Amino acid sequence: MKKFLVTIFRLQTLDFILKFSLILSLSFINFIPSAIAENVSSDLLKQPATEITVSLSNSANELKFVPNHLEFIAGKRYLLQLKNPSQLKHYFTAKDFADGIWTQKVEAGKVEIKGAIHELELKPGAEAEWVFVPLKTGTYSLRCTIPGHTEAGMTGEIIVGNL
Repeated sequence: MKKFLVTIFRLQTLDFILKFSLILSLSFINFIPSAIAENVSSDLLKQPATEITVSLSNSANELKFVPNHLEFIAGKRYLLQLKNPSQLKHYFTAKDFADGIWTQKVEAGKVEIKGAIHELELKPGAEAEWVFVPLKTGTYSLRCTIPGHTEAGMTGEIIVGNL
């Protein structure tokens, strides 16, 4: 009987240790993005931003992003220059991507916006600069949410990878 009780005690202890380890690891995983976000500004503001330009359509008013495939590296600072050379307004919408980045700022004209950004609307001839650091790896959809634009092919893909 004593051996049986010792075995049960060991199994319960092992079960507790495994559950506790799982809880700790999940808590740590959830902590990582916020810890990165808190420390990212001090270190990354010194890092030069990699510039990438994306056109939302073109002067012929074609409904497409140029380029429509964007690749970023998690932890690097980027300056995304968005331009709308067409006569139509367009949206740069990639909500899941935007949820996985730290936005330093968005500048458009004489306005600078800070904080979470999920979608940018560019009116005809408009330009905007989005400075950010991707934190979460993955593949994300890009699209213009104006009715008919996505269906006409104004879509793209954003990939965030590791170093």
